Amino acid sequence: MFFGQNRDQLRRFYLQAWRKHLEGQPIEPLEGMIIDVITLHPEYHTLLVDEERALSHDYSPEQNQTNPFLHMGMHIAIREQLSTRRPAGINDAYEALLKQLGGRHQAEHRMMECLGEAMWQAQRNNTVPDEVAYLACLQKLPRR
Repeated sequence: MFFGQNRDQLRRFYLQAWRKHLEGQPIEPLEGMIIDVITLHPEYHTLLVDEERALSHDYSPEQNQTNPFLHMGMHIAIREQLSTRRPAGINDAYEALLKQLGGRHQAEHRMMECLGEAMWQAQRNNTVPDEVAYLACLQKLPRR
């Protein structure tokens, strides 16, 4: 997304954006997108003002822990996909979810189910994410 695979750099970018927001400093467009996502997640606000904890904590799915940075990153990835209209058809799937669920945040959360599956499959198979399978999953969501 922003810094390749460097976890600390990515987390620092989130922390910096949130700090600039809290201090009323000017922000860049990408920081604005991050701030918008952070604002939707008040459960992460305390973490984002504790730099040491934010940078050092590992999140374990085995211990039923959600990684807040991964979660927010998925929101941002979906917004980037929508802005670039890729994969083709994603905006139609999103609009259908919006109509069903009534809100952007809820629609993005449902889309994360498919994005997470596509990312997991790609990692497992050591391939790029399958856009066709991802879009097919998204198109099935409104009927669930």
